[in-house]
Amino acid sequence: SASVEGITARLCESEATARTAFEQGEPAVMIDPAGESVSAFRPDVLVDAMLAKRNLGTQISDAPLVIALGPGFTAGVDCHCVVETMRGHTLGRCIYTGSALPNTGVPGELGGKSAERVVRAPVTGMVKHLRHIGAKVSKGEILFLVGDTPVPSPLDGILRGLIADGMEVTAGLKCADVDPRPAHTVNWHSISDKARSLGGAVLEACL
Repeated sequence: SASVEGITARLCESEATARTAFEQGEPAVMIDPAGESVSAFRPDVLVDAMLAKRNLGTQISDAPLVIALGPGFTAGVDCHCVVETMRGHTLGRCIYTGSALPNTGVPGELGGKSAERVVRAPVTGMVKHLRHIGAKVSKGEILFLVGDTPVPSPLDGILRGLIADGMEVTAGLKCADVDPRPAHTVNWHSISDKARSLGGAVLEACL
């Protein structure tokens, strides 16, 4: 289990253990790449929050209400509502006709840094952590290994995002995020302003 801002979610291996978690008021997390649990649970609302920048198979018929985040979806075609994920004036807007803004491939700017704050895997292999989320790091400091290949920090800052230890990654995959802003301004203990906006937009669409 893991807790974020007072909400505890529990990893569940079966439909039965997931239903038990529901009864205890805990969100159930299931590893389900094929989405087989959708037909088992028959949810009233299905939210595609993979942020894959494209539709990987979600259909408007998957649930009475289907909500999708970001580009790759068209409201009224493969979902009922699209939530805008691009930072800026329209972030978190619920779109009921049409699509979200197209993916630019450029991360949002933090502390004057954009693409340069994102750390990508240089090779294919398994991740081994050397630093943890929330650590203050320096430019050139080794953050983690991919196989035997060290991956350095691109700049000074706070390690705000980091892919799970032991993950198998492909070369070029985004694996970490270094926030260059002053340490006292970086709140890595809670969800980000963007994530909170998107969650609120999903709730709005549900209501």
